[in-house]
Amino acid sequence: MGKFRSTRRPPINKKHDLNVRVNEEVDALRVRVVDEDGQIIGIMSGREALDIAISRGLDLIEIAPKAEPPVCKIIDLGKYRYEQQKREKQQKKSQHQQQLKEIRFKAGTDTHDFDFKTRHARQFLLDGDKVKAGVMFRGREIVHSALGIEMLKNFVHVLEDVSKVDQEIKMEGNTCTVILSPDKERKPAGAKKIGE
Repeated sequence: MGKFRSTRRPPINKKHDLNVRVNEEVDALRVRVVDEDGQIIGIMSGREALDIAISRGLDLIEIAPKAEPPVCKIIDLGKYRYEQQKREKQQKKSQHQQQLKEIRFKAGTDTHDFDFKTRHARQFLLDGDKVKAGVMFRGREIVHSALGIEMLKNFVHVLEDVSKVDQEIKMEGNTCTVILSPDKERKPAGAKKIGE
């Protein structure tokens, strides 16, 4: 019994950095084939699918290897790579890893320092991160913890247009803390000043 010979020139096995099978690498006996416009061509052998891709001057790319049968797309490899990179870039953009940023005040923090640190906290919140603010008391300063609580209440008030309280003000050892998280439903309508 003689070997099957295709009359067409075999495709060049292009080098690629994608985590998919391309052209001759597709080894499934039966595949579901989709064209570059997303139209289903049908179920056929891998060899038939590859012949169609070659006749169109395109590549055969296995896009869903775990499907039954595996799904292959007839598309230009360069175009497919571009679409994948664009999709990954978009996903990374929308998947901001939320971090917990810390802002520390001292019991005797002056107005200028308070405003400066609060501006940083506002930017963290607008960037989508949580903010943990703390007032640290050293030694006998702890007897004036009410001042620290008042400072954090003011901090929460100044940032209430862009945040919501995740963890209420509480004492943790010698530090008074509060945690704010971004509130995407609230839009900043101008920075609030201390005492407003």
